[in-house]
Amino acid sequence: MAQKKNKQKPRQIGKTTVVQKKPLIDPRYKNTVWTVVIIIVLLIFFIINNTRSVPEHGPYPPGFNPQEAQKILHENQ
Repeated sequence: MAQKKNKQKPRQIGKTTVVQKKPLIDPRYKNTVWTVVIIIVLLIFFIINNTRSVPEHGPYPPGFNPQEAQKILHENQ
């Protein structure tokens, strides 16, 4: 017949240690890093938006007279 293998293991209740994960970014600097990342992304979008070619011009509004507009511009200078 089969015999039971009776190996006595010492019980370690409460003696196991939990392995803590080391965070990628130190928690002290986490907010600073995210702030810098967001500012850099916004700066990139700002530069891309303002370095495009001349924006497309749409139609003038009804009743627009270019001669009157030039006249008004020269009066203000």
